[in-house]
Amino acid sequence: MYYVGNLVKELSDKHGRQRESLLPILQGIAQKHNYLTDEVMVEVARELDISASEVYGTASFYTFLDTEPRGKYVIRVCKTITCTMKGKSDIIQTLEEMLKIKVGETTADNQFSLLETNCIGWCHKAPAILINEMPYTELTPEKVSEIIKDYMQK
Repeated sequence: MYYVGNLVKELSDKHGRQRESLLPILQGIAQKHNYLTDEVMVEVARELDISASEVYGTASFYTFLDTEPRGKYVIRVCKTITCTMKGKSDIIQTLEEMLKIKVGETTADNQFSLLETNCIGWCHKAPAILINEMPYTELTPEKVSEIIKDYMQK
């Protein structure tokens, strides 16, 4: 908690302690620690002098602010109608078979988490996924298979 408390304080010093500072602070914590614990959300609430429920409500609203542990590589499959029409289900099937998990799960070795998410801004090159912050577009089962094999070797 001490280390996270220092991070919360550091991010609050950087972004301010107003209500509008909440999102950048949560993003900074998630970037550093991969997810937001209940304890860190309470610490942020204290630092900004707002309710813990307001912090949790904000964190749980945004897809990219995880409130539970995720794998080293978070695979977010776009679930828009465009990606669906262009073969999203084949991409998910390939990922589930390769990783031996279902959407919403994390591999036993904590290397990969597989999630569906709302639009990631690549509809013009659907189907698309993000692995952490890296977009991959115009996917086929073969292409996604090669991408995941590369990540497995890292």
